[in-house]
Amino acid sequence: MDSIATTFFEELKDELQKGAREKGHPFRFVVLATVGLEKVARLRTVVLRKVYNGLDLVFYTDNRSKKLLHIKENNRVSLLFYHPKKMLQIRMEGLARATTDKTNLEKQWGDIHSDSKKEYKTSAVPGSRISNPDSVEYLDTGNHFCMVEIEAFKIEYLKLKRPNHVRVQFSKTDNSWQSEFLVP
Repeated sequence: MDSIATTFFEELKDELQKGAREKGHPFRFVVLATVGLEKVARLRTVVLRKVYNGLDLVFYTDNRSKKLLHIKENNRVSLLFYHPKKMLQIRMEGLARATTDKTNLEKQWGDIHSDSKKEYKTSAVPGSRISNPDSVEYLDTGNHFCMVEIEAFKIEYLKLKRPNHVRVQFSKTDNSWQSEFLVP
């Protein structure tokens, strides 16, 4: 990777890490796309929780959610990040998997604010019909907490700026990132 592309790569890594750490950062909320056996792209917003090993991302979900079914059917996912002040868009493609490491799950569960834990303790499956928002029932014990890890293999960086927009595609091959500039 040349030095110019490396600068953009380091910027995107830094912004992703800030998104996981800083509550008000625009990359905190990311659009996740999955495609299951239905062959229809399903989009939803998830919260970026961790960034590991440079670019492996983590978000939390209920282990009964439709997104996990889609990931089991087809683990190739896409993510979209946008920073309005910096006019920076990051598109990422990767392989997703639910974490099965019980020690890690318990540690992360312990770090979740008590008010937020209820989101993983609903009696009914996410997306189930209810009579009104106040009729959601919660478990007294147990939870449906799950972590999803995404290993990125392609990232597209697009920065809108003057005099020229910048678009760079980064592709991972054998644990090494390669870059190429694209027409914006």
